[in-house]
Amino acid sequence: SVCGPIAPIFPLLLLPQAAMPKGNSRARRHMAPSLLLLGVGGVLARGFVGLLPVSGRRELKTGRAFFGGPTGSEVPIPDAPSKETKHFVKGTALYPPWPAGMEEAMFGMGCFWCSENLYMKMEGVYSSQVGYAGGNIPNPSYRDVCTGASGHNEMVRVVYDPKVVSYAELLKVFWERHDPTTLNQQGNDRGTQYRSGIYYYTEEQRKLAEETKAIYQKALDSVRRQPISTEIVPAPEFFYAEDSHQQYDAKPGTRQYCGLQPTGAKLEIANLQGA
Repeated sequence: SVCGPIAPIFPLLLLPQAAMPKGNSRARRHMAPSLLLLGVGGVLARGFVGLLPVSGRRELKTGRAFFGGPTGSEVPIPDAPSKETKHFVKGTALYPPWPAGMEEAMFGMGCFWCSENLYMKMEGVYSSQVGYAGGNIPNPSYRDVCTGASGHNEMVRVVYDPKVVSYAELLKVFWERHDPTTLNQQGNDRGTQYRSGIYYYTEEQRKLAEETKAIYQKALDSVRRQPISTEIVPAPEFFYAEDSHQQYDAKPGTRQYCGLQPTGAKLEIANLQGA
């Protein structure tokens, strides 16, 4: 998905500030250079927050919307798919409850048109949906997420039958089909909504995500020496994207856009438990 242009008027650069008083270590915050683009009336049009080294790791920091930025909604966005809408490819449900035995996986790997296209036709995948998660406002719209101020990521949620396709096989697609080393970017798509992330539902998923990350980093080291920037965190609340985005690449008349740029490195999963 390519966010349409939002024409800001006033750029405001926030420079790094000193840490808060040392007396309360929990209250200390490290600040990064941030760029806010303010439109007419002081409304936040777009915001970018810098990258910080925290505890020796590269971590993403996103701020809460302010200056009249996006606030979300208490109810689902009106353009979300209806409860009766069926998956365009599979003909299955887009909303739970799922059939017995199904499990969920959630990934962020750039444009969600592209990431869903990788999973929605796989054998063993019952359904897939695209949406927004990991932000700080409820029920965001596409435009809200495009401001860069809501903190959400473009996600694909995969509902799959583990008896047919394993979580490790889903992870293989994740690692091999995008570039997990480019922070907040996939190809020409740039912004925190395009960050690389694995969002786990179970402890088993977390362990496999961490294990495959370590294996893939070694594979990357033979191709390029860049660290993986993928975040691996518990699955946040999933908010459905607009119906027009669901199974986008399978619908007639849509432009077949994809900004994913794989590294070329391969992930070996044959020896993984649960593969």
